[in-house]
Amino acid sequence: MRWPWRADGFAALGAVFATPTRPQPLQSPHWVAFNHALVHELEWERWLYAPPQGAPQAAGLAQPATTSQLRADLLEVLAGNAVPPGCSPVATVYSGHQFGVWAGRLGDGRALLLGTLEAAVGPMELQLKGSGRTRYSRMGDGRAVLRSSIREYLCSEAMHGLGIPTTRALALVGSATPVYRERAETAAVLTRVAPSFLRFGHFEHFSANQQLDALRQLADYAAATLGAQLATQTGITLAQFDGPAAAYLCLLAQVTEATAQLLAQWQAVGFVHGVMNTDNMSVLGLTLDYGPFQFLDGFEPYRITNHSDAQGRYVLARQPAIGYWNLRALAQALAPLIEDDARTVAVIDRYQAAFPLYFARQMAAKLGGRDDVPQETVHAVLDPLLQQMAVERTDYTIFWRRLSHAVAADDFSAVRDVMRDRAAFDAWLPQYRDWLHAHADAASRQRMLRVNPCVVLRNHLAEQAIARAEQGDFSEVARLLQALHNPYEDGPAAQAYADFPPSWAQDIQVSCSS
Repeated sequence: MRWPWRADGFAALGAVFATPTRPQPLQSPHWVAFNHALVHELEWERWLYAPPQGAPQAAGLAQPATTSQLRADLLEVLAGNAVPPGCSPVATVYSGHQFGVWAGRLGDGRALLLGTLEAAVGPMELQLKGSGRTRYSRMGDGRAVLRSSIREYLCSEAMHGLGIPTTRALALVGSATPVYRERAETAAVLTRVAPSFLRFGHFEHFSANQQLDALRQLADYAAATLGAQLATQTGITLAQFDGPAAAYLCLLAQVTEATAQLLAQWQAVGFVHGVMNTDNMSVLGLTLDYGPFQFLDGFEPYRITNHSDAQGRYVLARQPAIGYWNLRALAQALAPLIEDDARTVAVIDRYQAAFPLYFARQMAAKLGGRDDVPQETVHAVLDPLLQQMAVERTDYTIFWRRLSHAVAADDFSAVRDVMRDRAAFDAWLPQYRDWLHAHADAASRQRMLRVNPCVVLRNHLAEQAIARAEQGDFSEVARLLQALHNPYEDGPAAQAYADFPPSWAQDIQVSCSS
């Protein structure tokens, strides 16, 4: 069956933007994981699953439970051993700032864009990560290792389960092919899905190289293909701008707002990206490129999660400011098209008001408040709580989940037990009760259980799944994925993953290759 590729995807922009590249074959590939839930969501069953025996191909198949019902050739395609009909894989070129320093040309060093496919939720790009060297590989083999691929597979789906914008993971293929990082490991290819993998760095590349025609073409493409989605997401439309640069100002404003929304959600759930370089920033405000990330166990706003980040540039407390720094880099890249520095600065300075607003809304919901609680009122009760949590390194996820149940039951004993300085908590609690009385209602209190998860992808949970997978047992990846898809449900599947982390989890070190 021919795959339903669209002809107007990114690769259609031309050779200056992407280089045709065939994936490098992977020896004896095997399934590690396959995301049947995503296939069902995208309504891709008809061309990813084999039809029931005796039924025509068009009949499709209901959502299956095992990889045995996938098309026979799909493993070879997603391993990079075969190119599906009508597909012309490309590696895209981009540049960027890494750790605040201009790094020059980067590009897809181990990823290939297969193309754009129709889906129930709109056009989606399909990308292989770990499929071998490209023109843009920098001192690397273009491969990904099983360890890092499992982390990205699980975390992208964990973020989706939490309701945070993200790229998605369709499949994970493994192989005994050796790959050398800090040690010899085995290879893997991750299949990623997103409406677009367009990065800040794509614009930086053409601007820095004075390729203004290409920069304009890229910006026009982004506005035409992503503008409607960004308008829905941010409420910002072209009608709000005027002049010859209106489309570019609108695009920049939309990206600014989407970035503020994303960073507020990261902060609220205690997620540290770990490597917020401009080439890892999505124009759509998606969480992109999972490497040295961490969902904080204890609340440590300045904890370094990436052992390559010696200065702590990308710690939780600094993420909001880095979001603005990266937007300034994007604005500088678009400046030749806008040709109005004052309007450009005014657009990205929206972030300075938008992020605090979105963050206050997120935290008001976590506290059980309504959407209309003023920012200063949220912080009056929130700030002393976070200060105590930071001093005590209180388990972030467990505290908020217990607080949700405490409010529902009007019994704060269990959440009090999480705190070391219970006298300080006891002093805060009457203030919080008064705040709830003034700023919460039955619906907002109940909503706490839908915004404070019981399960997040803690580092030790990923490590346990990886350890078993490296021994050939992929069952824990599947079990953990099921819990991460339903992070707000207190059920049997969650119990194994909702407890305090073991003491050894504090020693886990994560790098950019992890």
